[in-house]
Amino acid sequence: MKKAELGFLLVVLAFMGCKGEATSSSKPLPFLGEISWSTAADGRVDSSVQALPNWRLVNQDGDSLGSQVISGKVRVSDFFFTTCPTICPRMSGQMLRIQQKFKGNDGLILLSYSIDSGHDTAEVLKSYAEKLGADTRQWQFLTGAASLIFELAAAHGSFAEADANAPGGFVHSGALILSDRQNRVRGLYDGTNPQEVDRLMEDLGRLLAEPADFGPRPLQLEMGIGYD
Repeated sequence: MKKAELGFLLVVLAFMGCKGEATSSSKPLPFLGEISWSTAADGRVDSSVQALPNWRLVNQDGDSLGSQVISGKVRVSDFFFTTCPTICPRMSGQMLRIQQKFKGNDGLILLSYSIDSGHDTAEVLKSYAEKLGADTRQWQFLTGAASLIFELAAAHGSFAEADANAPGGFVHSGALILSDRQNRVRGLYDGTNPQEVDRLMEDLGRLLAEPADFGPRPLQLEMGIGYD
């Protein structure tokens, strides 16, 4: 984990008496992000946590896709580029493992955001997905303006940026990011480490079973406000 990941605030909340309860006997997954608390006149305490911002990007089929279309799904996301000579092939391989394990589960969607919008057109992403054997009904490959993708990476607690001195021209995190049905980040995992991805898949199963209204209210942020 580097840069934005190191500064990303981890908040673990038990939420005694909050709306909804986790169905698992194990502790609920933490909520990652900045937490806000307020007290109503009747003394009830309310809490909210930042949710990932909405976006509109282009997928591997050349279609415009908005995040609202996949609202209500658990998401696993990564930030990559198709010509990456280092960690991206391993990350994509682990994303493929996740898809194979949860194949056909309508409650899950996988999202791979390209950080190289200059090269990774819809056609390039489609070819990449086909070579991987990805099922794009459940796994979307997305491209858009570099500034937007970099901001999205930071919002996820990850990072990505152009760097002429880096292999392939970019530096980025190897994290796979797990977010819940209300678009709140619940975990970051090393996408190059199969054992970490095993843990992700266990946590993913827990999120799929968790009531959608469990935990703090999502505080919807907008793009363009900056994520330092």
